[in-house]
Amino acid sequence: MKTVQFSSYGGPEVLELAEVDDPIPGSDDCLVEIEAAGVNPLDWKIRSGEMRLVFWIRRPYVPGSEISGRVVKCGEAVTDLE
Repeated sequence: MKTVQFSSYGGPEVLELAEVDDPIPGSDDCLVEIEAAGVNPLDWKIRSGEMRLVFWIRRPYVPGSEISGRVVKCGEAVTDLE
């Protein structure tokens, strides 16, 4: 799958397009095929390093938590999507 990620803090120039393995959802996770995504102020603050003292990340980091899409797979503990 393709993803936009960063490996070092900085401006928009640190963002890179990468090909990564499809994620495998954990027992209480769902895999979503993303159709639309948004960027909010927290995303650029994390990317810039402004939040590094309060928000730890593992790099490379894939920013973005505002998504819309289709659930394609869920872990065995998922019983409801509401």
